[in-house]
Amino acid sequence: MKRSGAIFAAFIVAVAAYAGTACCAPERFANTAQGSAARMGADRVVIDGTGRRIAIPAAIDRVVSLAPNLTETVYALGLGDKLVGDTNECDKPLAAKQKPHVGEPVDPNLEAIVALRPDLVLATAINRMETVDALTRLGIPVYTTDPQTVLQMLQSVLGLADAMGVHEQGAKLVAQLRARLDSIHARLADRPLQHVLFVIWDDPLITIGQNTFIEDALRWAGAESVVLSRQKWPQLSMEEVLRLQPEYILYAAHEEQSPLTLEDLRGRPVWRDLDAVEMGHVVNVSEEALRPSPGLVDVIENLARELHPNAFGSQIGN
Repeated sequence: MKRSGAIFAAFIVAVAAYAGTACCAPERFANTAQGSAARMGADRVVIDGTGRRIAIPAAIDRVVSLAPNLTETVYALGLGDKLVGDTNECDKPLAAKQKPHVGEPVDPNLEAIVALRPDLVLATAINRMETVDALTRLGIPVYTTDPQTVLQMLQSVLGLADAMGVHEQGAKLVAQLRARLDSIHARLADRPLQHVLFVIWDDPLITIGQNTFIEDALRWAGAESVVLSRQKWPQLSMEEVLRLQPEYILYAAHEEQSPLTLEDLRGRPVWRDLDAVEMGHVVNVSEEALRPSPGLVDVIENLARELHPNAFGSQIGN
């Protein structure tokens, strides 16, 4: 597996991200932390996506995001001007690449975060609990999300909107996303699910388990994984794939990788023997499929079209 696949690597690390004991914050941040706590002014208490009670300023003007899906959500809420920093992997929208970076999601630079003077830091399951605890000890509030389903993703969007003081914008966005999902569901309600192999990585072959938001997204798109596993990211042998004979191969191409072409698979041993490959049922899926953010609804719509073309006209909302 390529070490450059940072998004996939972050998913693997996320399985154990909350293990261990939080480390102590470096003493050199103490003075800055005191200033941050003083700046908080009139606080309000909110409950984040993991059930933590956090005190945050009445007004949020400076936000640091520690994960790509959170950065996308900030922009989807129209708050890109409030984002003062994000991670090296925050690449959507393009404007996110121009923000000051604080390192990788799994191990961000605490000093860089503090230097940005955030009113609020946004975190998720790919971030280590040590990071959340260290920032909290520095007097910087951290709002953490951990959506495991598509609907939980919508709930997290609304929670983030509330935390950043834009409830109406969040409610409007969530209502729009939910309406699109309901439209897809209505079209696919009476259609059988397509059986698919969702490829996260092809060497070694990594797919998805049943307890992932990606599997839930597949069901919204009228599909289900042929792999039944309690592991989040199980590894498969090609012999097992040949036995399972999925109806479609879905490939999530990472930015560092080229799309998986039908011609490529037809030239590979075992792959070429799959019914899906023989029938041309190979679909390249946007990297948005790997992020529990509003862009996931775009992926679901596109997948639904690919897997059930007869259910849709020229526009998915028609």
